[in-house]
Amino acid sequence: MTAIAVTEVPPLPGADPEDDLALRFTAGEEGGLEAVYRRWAPLVLSLARQSLGDGTEAEDVTQTVFLAAWRGRRGYSPGRGPLPAWLVGITRRKIADALSARTRRTDVAAAAAARESTRVPDPSYTQDAVLDRVDVTRELRRLPEAQRRVLCLAFYGDLTQTQIAHVTGWPLGTVKSHARRGLLRMERSLVGTDAGQRAGQRST
Repeated sequence: MTAIAVTEVPPLPGADPEDDLALRFTAGEEGGLEAVYRRWAPLVLSLARQSLGDGTEAEDVTQTVFLAAWRGRRGYSPGRGPLPAWLVGITRRKIADALSARTRRTDVAAAAAARESTRVPDPSYTQDAVLDRVDVTRELRRLPEAQRRVLCLAFYGDLTQTQIAHVTGWPLGTVKSHARRGLLRMERSLVGTDAGQRAGQRST
């Protein structure tokens, strides 16, 4: 999302700075949005980061909050409370929207993974390809839950590691670590299985 430009706007003579900002903002005065953003963006960003646990997503929510506030500024009444309280109310709604979107992404990815795990093999597959799919599915089920979730979202949900971090709410470094450990564990297990099968074939 494009960042909001920020410019310094001097207060009106004799006016309380915050009251002046609120009046200029609600009047749609040029520079009002930038001044309000400079003053209260840190508060909004902090609330979003605490709730979402993701800096990038929190920054997006912060931008969305101030754009929504600007578009709906006529709905703000100074008599009902200070402007920052009104902004916090918008922030909470936008955070809820972001969490709902995250849940929807998780549900979509999980549904895709479930469909893939129960899909009937295409008759055109070779026997080796079918066996490979069975082996991978079996090894995924043996992984710890976190590693299995990351790899299922990657393989079956076709998500990048950054997208997986957004879906799960985990730090990107944690997602990368789970993916790496899960792949190494699967590789060791599959290599061991192949070696055992070859040994069995030689003994028959």
